[in-house]
Amino acid sequence: MQVTRIRLYPVKSLAGVDVRSASVRQWGLEGDRRWGVVDANGTPVTARERNGILALRVEPLADGGVLLDDGGAGIAGTGAGEPLRVDPPTDAAPIPVGHSRQGAALPAGEEADEWLSARLGAPVRLVWQPDPLARVISERHGGLPGEGLSLADAGPLLLTTEASLAQLDAWTPGDVAPLDMVRFRPNVVVDGDEPFAEDGWPFVELGTVRYRVTEICDRCVMTTIDPVTIARGKEPIRTLAKHRRWDGATWFGIRIVPLLEPAASATLTVGDPVRPG
Repeated sequence: MQVTRIRLYPVKSLAGVDVRSASVRQWGLEGDRRWGVVDANGTPVTARERNGILALRVEPLADGGVLLDDGGAGIAGTGAGEPLRVDPPTDAAPIPVGHSRQGAALPAGEEADEWLSARLGAPVRLVWQPDPLARVISERHGGLPGEGLSLADAGPLLLTTEASLAQLDAWTPGDVAPLDMVRFRPNVVVDGDEPFAEDGWPFVELGTVRYRVTEICDRCVMTTIDPVTIARGKEPIRTLAKHRRWDGATWFGIRIVPLLEPAASATLTVGDPVRPG
């Protein structure tokens, strides 16, 4: 098996981007979900509530900043606009945010807030996580003491397999087009041999790094939103509910934690070998 795709999501819930390689840290991939969008009260704003946020593109920059882009077609009738570069607000005063176990984050500033608010049709703020080691993985999601986490929901990386997606497509009614893996917002895609074999992996090596599997990933309504058209449908939740439903949820993919020291890093590259177990 080998790694076939690597994706970053620089701003939580905005569109992701494919990369050839990425730096792996104990808390996740460099450039992945260090930024988030919140409302005036600090409550996280995600595609679950505002589907259109998925249409906004983000380019991660080498210094940790991001380039926001509406793709030349604004949202909520605001019209198109120029891309906006946003640098990490290292000198800003923290504001309260509702991300679990985060407490506070640094505001990006008025220009970024106005850019996003115009495109989402509601007042929002862009915030930055200054220290991903300060936010730990919940014990309920398989976290161990000291394991850091970006603004991702429950684990540093999400891994999916092409074999499992092929099985899901085979289960799905014939009048439904094959699903793009992007719907599941993975960080790492591997080719795989047997569908859903990853459910039973306790560990997996990707390239030179060993990862601990913390849990199978429960899937939410975000997977039913087409990442290109932003149209909402019933798949893949409808089909997953027939074949992959237990404990009141549907399941696809696994969450994994890099077994690295907090200050260590390594490189993950498309084509790297995958060794389960």
